[in-house]
Amino acid sequence: MNIQQLEYLIAVDKYKHFGKAAQACFITQPTLSAMIQKFEEELDVKIFDRTTHPIRTTDVGVQIIAQAREVIDSVNELKNKASLLNNVLAGRLNLGIIPTVSGFILPTEIFDFLKKHPKIEFNVKEMTTENVIKALKSGELDAGIIATPYDAAEEFYNDVIFNEELLLYSSDETTKSDTFVVPEEIDVNKVWLLEEGNCLRTQFENICHLKENSLKPKNLEFTASNINTLIQMVDKVGGISILPELGVSQLSPAQQKKVFRFRKPFPYREISIIYYKPTYKQKIIDELVAFVRKALKNKMNFDKTPADFVPVNPQ
Repeated sequence: MNIQQLEYLIAVDKYKHFGKAAQACFITQPTLSAMIQKFEEELDVKIFDRTTHPIRTTDVGVQIIAQAREVIDSVNELKNKASLLNNVLAGRLNLGIIPTVSGFILPTEIFDFLKKHPKIEFNVKEMTTENVIKALKSGELDAGIIATPYDAAEEFYNDVIFNEELLLYSSDETTKSDTFVVPEEIDVNKVWLLEEGNCLRTQFENICHLKENSLKPKNLEFTASNINTLIQMVDKVGGISILPELGVSQLSPAQQKKVFRFRKPFPYREISIIYYKPTYKQKIIDELVAFVRKALKNKMNFDKTPADFVPVNPQ
């Protein structure tokens, strides 16, 4: 019996398929099957029912795999402690990030963090807030970066990374007469929104009580899953949309002229990392949060005077 066999068991239980599990473990399917069969013979138990499709984990197998997860966690904790004793930041972090944040910090701050700490490995997935919560509970993720506060995330430890102002991106000529926008004066028929369930969409709706616009053709069904698509719709078709503060730096000079602030108190969203605590990956999470905070301090476009801002609930 060895650690690799335990990892193979967990992979098959997750994917319910030997081929997919082997691919995820970067080995051949015959090798994985042989290792698991050897494990079953050694313990004289049946972990998987191979006659079903998808493969079913037996009742005994469920208990064995639960124990295997605990063993793997203990081994990882031991490795992490050894790294800390050697003053080396190392380990693997499975991280979920909501799409309206990942595009602004993944190719910049997170890439820079990994360059600084080459012994750290990140497995990053773009996920909705709901899926981040589910993946944390199932153990698929170690941590998630979402907009908070979020009711379903109350059982997790919450560490705020940054606050960013919510801005208006508009091609409307009537907007250009004033730097500040009054939410009540926005033409709701010209608003481009993200798909249902996206927290940034909900925040925009909460600011202005918005609905989908009438600019798109009547014979077009359209839902956007990312902010860049909405920016292109405003540029090509017209109308308005919401833009997080970090998104401004990715705009061209011409596009930046289409960015406007709301009237005081300025709306903002809170971005946090959530995870179960305590965790043996605490040091990696703490270092990541500190690094991103410091990197973004000079990247934000507007000064933050608390009295001038109001949080917008993502639900």
